[in-house]
Amino acid sequence: MEQDTLKRLEFDKVCQMLQKHARFSRSREMAFSLWPTTVPEEAKQWLSQTDEGYRLLVKFGDPPFGGIRDISSSVDRAGRGGLLLPEELLAVQLTLEGSRKLKRFLLKHTEKEAPVFPYLRTQAEEIEEFPAVENAIAAAVDEQAAIRDEASPELARIRRQMRNLENRMRERLEAMIRDPNVIRMLQEPLVTVRHDHLVLPVKAHFRNVFGGVVYDQSASGSTLFIEPDAVARDNLKLQELRVQEQKEEERILRRLSAMVGEVREPLLRLVEKLAELDLVMAKARLAREMGACRPKLNDQGLIRLRKAKHPLIDPATVVPIDVELGAAFRTLVITGPNTGGKTVTLKTIGLLSCMAMAGLFVPAAEGTELAVFSGIYVDIGDEQSIEQNLSTFSSHMRNIIGMLEKADGKALLLFDELGAGTDPQEGAALAIAILEEVHRRGCRVVATTHYSELKAYAYNREGVSNASVEFDVESLRPTYRLMMGVPGRSNAFAIAERLGLPKHVLEMAREQVDEDSRQLEAMVSSLEQRHQQMEEQLEEVAALRRELAEKEQQLARRERELARERQRLQAEMSQKVHDVVEAARKEAAGLLDELKELVKQGAAVKPHQIIEWEKKLEQISSSHEQSRKRSDTERGESGDAPAEPILPGSEVLVLPFGQRGTVVELQGEQALVQMGQIKLSLGKDQLKPVQAEKKQPPAPPMVRVVTQERAVRPELDLRGHRVDEALAKLDKYLDEVSLAGLKQVVLIHGKGTGSLRQGIQEYLRKHPQVGSYRLGNYNEGGSGVTVVQLK
Repeated sequence: MEQDTLKRLEFDKVCQMLQKHARFSRSREMAFSLWPTTVPEEAKQWLSQTDEGYRLLVKFGDPPFGGIRDISSSVDRAGRGGLLLPEELLAVQLTLEGSRKLKRFLLKHTEKEAPVFPYLRTQAEEIEEFPAVENAIAAAVDEQAAIRDEASPELARIRRQMRNLENRMRERLEAMIRDPNVIRMLQEPLVTVRHDHLVLPVKAHFRNVFGGVVYDQSASGSTLFIEPDAVARDNLKLQELRVQEQKEEERILRRLSAMVGEVREPLLRLVEKLAELDLVMAKARLAREMGACRPKLNDQGLIRLRKAKHPLIDPATVVPIDVELGAAFRTLVITGPNTGGKTVTLKTIGLLSCMAMAGLFVPAAEGTELAVFSGIYVDIGDEQSIEQNLSTFSSHMRNIIGMLEKADGKALLLFDELGAGTDPQEGAALAIAILEEVHRRGCRVVATTHYSELKAYAYNREGVSNASVEFDVESLRPTYRLMMGVPGRSNAFAIAERLGLPKHVLEMAREQVDEDSRQLEAMVSSLEQRHQQMEEQLEEVAALRRELAEKEQQLARRERELARERQRLQAEMSQKVHDVVEAARKEAAGLLDELKELVKQGAAVKPHQIIEWEKKLEQISSSHEQSRKRSDTERGESGDAPAEPILPGSEVLVLPFGQRGTVVELQGEQALVQMGQIKLSLGKDQLKPVQAEKKQPPAPPMVRVVTQERAVRPELDLRGHRVDEALAKLDKYLDEVSLAGLKQVVLIHGKGTGSLRQGIQEYLRKHPQVGSYRLGNYNEGGSGVTVVQLK
């Protein structure tokens, strides 16, 4: 890939955007020098790494790169025996600490999903730790890059003596500035420092009286900063201690520098690994900022851009484009008015290809596919070029000749205003010849032009297709939309007419156009209309498909809900049967035990009667088991049996109540069902047709336990009763309902004065078997009934 090509496509600006997302200087250098690869396997590997970084960023957040620095130069100098300053040692320690935290983060979040993050997992495992170096520096250098007292016992001893001396000297000087005889000779009663010496500000005319050594004076010369003789000897000792301190600090720094130098090569590898990881995460951060996607890569020269956007144009104003190249045709000729977006389209194709070849996600929709080319060559010749103006014909030709010398069958060539800058007829002929040459080689080519001859060439030549940028004649503005398969029109006559050019002048202009050009313009106009109609139809089809898919999903969800409800009701009914039979069996067993006890006590019960009762109990258990098996079989076969239609007069099972009823009337998907004296309006999905019972051959006589479940109705009519009569009847009814296992019943009390309803509801409120109650809905009888939910 040539530097000039990347400059013309503004790839360097994308690298600058990437650079802003890098966390330290080494990775920023790598981002700025990013270069597309022409090796398909390498480009795919880079994209996979970016994809891992993007997934990690979205799922677990940004990995910690805090504290990491580019310590390469310091480490290299330490490896050659150089002395590192405290600031450099602190940078080494922070980098080691930061790399250790980064390693923990990556290992933690990729442990359970190692197949999803193979690259990041491997890189994290290969991050080497240097605890000896890190701890040694942390123990000797603090967060402000100052050497700690604890760095060595000798340094601690020296600094302790220095502090004691400084305190003693300061105490002596403070005692002096409190002496009245001394105060009169001072400009101010304070102790200050000049050239590492504690001094007092003495008035100049007291120089000989005060004594001591002068280390500085004020700008006016009226104040001398003098070290008194009383602290001079201590100060000499302090200076000696400072020399010792510097020597000990240097010894400590050399020891730590030597430790860093011993691991020079591993540390340099660590910095490179951290920079590579940060570069991968910078690509992921840039992808998130741009809303970009991972393109599919190929080495067959196929380009399929879906809703692609130029990354350097404001996302709020950029118009996305769809482009295909390399499948049905290898060469694309784009025509249209100036400032209509032809060059932007050209640059978008080239720039997004470079980004994909550099391992970057591209600002486009899912389904985008790009190719890894052997080279990308561009000839951009208008004022939209970044670096230089190549508008003259000679400049064009020099550049194009260079492109033809380098391009092979796997290259991508981008021509802007091909053949411009010379006689239109000769320029069109040259443009056609150049396109024919690169097309014959097998190159992938995109060219923009104004020449009508190139439109005709693209229309007639196999493997070459037209495209155009749309122009709104009404508003006299380009829409920047790219229309594949449709050549562009100049729209010169239409624009002139809209701007008010006299009609007779327009007619004379039209007469100057030859018949072939008029036919070509008519053909283009027809193609534009057909293209617009097809787009509208495609949008309608897409909308219908979306609506159909949504309805299918709704039906599937409803079907699953009904299946779950059916299974729940079947399980509930089976459990009710089991509970009733089990209760009857236990009750009969209890009676049998009592009878056995009576026999023991000498009651008039014959033993053969007990044997008969035991057989009856066995028949009860056997009957229950057969009923359970039939219920299980029906549940297993219910999914295969075709559902019977629900018609007026059909007997149905009302699923919410577990009771049977008769369909009285159908109204669309609603059915009016008669249950006893109550009519309910229910959806068909709440009803299940009851198959006509087949006559069974007479079975041998057996004893059955008859429960009251079938005898108890789901409603009780209390109209015409006094309150006390109604409550007595209601109390007995609730006991029967509880024994039968019903969960919901309807009490009919009528409207009237409301006293009967009030008395019944007051009784229900205190009844232990009542869970809740409410007045009936409109289709249940309204305020004339109370619907009771039992516990």
